[in-house]
Amino acid sequence: MLSKEELFQTLSNFLDSSPKKEWRAGKDYVQYAGPFFDNNEILRSVNTLLDGWLVLGAEAYKAEKKLASMFDKKFGLLTNSGSSSNLLMMSALKSKRFTDFPEGTKVLTPIAGFPTTVNPIFQCNFKPVFVDITLDGLNLDIDCVRAALENDPEIKIITFAHVLGNPPNMDDLMLLIKEYELILLEDCCDALGSTYDDKPLGSFGMMASCSFYPAHHITCGEGGLVVCNNENLERVIRSFRDWGRGCFCHGKQNLSACGACGTRFSEWLPSMPGEVFDHKYVYEEVGFNLKPIEMQASMLLAQLDKFSTISELRKRNYKLLFKVFEEHEEYFYLPRPEKKADVNWFAFPITIKKDAPFSRSEFCQFLESKKIQTRPYFAGNILMQPAYSHLIGDLKLKDFPVANFVTTNTFFLGTSPVITPEQIAYISEIVQDFMRNKL
Repeated sequence: MLSKEELFQTLSNFLDSSPKKEWRAGKDYVQYAGPFFDNNEILRSVNTLLDGWLVLGAEAYKAEKKLASMFDKKFGLLTNSGSSSNLLMMSALKSKRFTDFPEGTKVLTPIAGFPTTVNPIFQCNFKPVFVDITLDGLNLDIDCVRAALENDPEIKIITFAHVLGNPPNMDDLMLLIKEYELILLEDCCDALGSTYDDKPLGSFGMMASCSFYPAHHITCGEGGLVVCNNENLERVIRSFRDWGRGCFCHGKQNLSACGACGTRFSEWLPSMPGEVFDHKYVYEEVGFNLKPIEMQASMLLAQLDKFSTISELRKRNYKLLFKVFEEHEEYFYLPRPEKKADVNWFAFPITIKKDAPFSRSEFCQFLESKKIQTRPYFAGNILMQPAYSHLIGDLKLKDFPVANFVTTNTFFLGTSPVITPEQIAYISEIVQDFMRNKL
């Protein structure tokens, strides 16, 4: 029988000997994203499987601690997706043990972006207050935020995503948040590693979320994260994530007779004074089951080891793409980082100007025909999507001109580390071909 060391050497040799596929211009896709893996993610995951501990354990707690520190937060909780992370942040604000916000609480949010930033507002029966976005950064428009807050003193929460890693003006935004005593929830699913004024995005709000979907900065297939600083809040989020369970002990020691807290079997049920009950089966919230598995945490730890390389490659690809489009800037709005921001770009957003002699549809279909993947700016104006059209109510879509414009005119290319300079040179050739034909 092979020893564990021999098994891993055999597996490593097999992975090293696997043929590497060469990319062929015009025949293979220039992907907009993909996992930046090597043998380490596979070997570390297999090791976890062989250990036989499938649910969250030592690897998860190590990953949570490392990831929380990247956001300058004390606590991190892994989840099964960034979408679940956003749902957990909003749900925590409903907890009787925390802010206890009632149904109908008003939440300010940009009207354009990815649905799962907005969905938790509806899922928690809160009420959205939509604002328009800016054309340059695609982030929420600070002037619109100010006007909404002046007009509606009932707004208690603000949530938004840092668009493709690029933040809005956080100085101006935080002044408004302080003035109106708002709770900020930061969606950092596209922004891991980005900073503003040398502070990590995600460090500004009460809570922040992150995603580990394969398109994002690091991945474990599916996965997410919530970070915060308050210990009581961490327990509330953990409870919502773990079926609503009140138990907050970690790891295998949680299974011991006394639990990690030493009081596993105590009088936990206020409705049954004097009755000793197992804390593992006390439920503090009407919760969910939104946990990943231990193997995913192992992948994340391997990904974190190469995070600096991933960031360097994303920033390189942003610069190369900027050069491709800069000479045609009379037809495009190009992405530039917010002042004071160091952006770890998730993607390269481009908006076609109104007077350009071609449409987004023409341009993107040409790129796709040449095997260059494109994506629209997610849902665009969310209320134009079929699932949300009945929620328009008294809103007038004409009041969101920029969101409407980007719905039809904005798309993005990838900055993923799987994209090579050779592939961006190919993109440049195809863009030049299109421009020659059109102009």
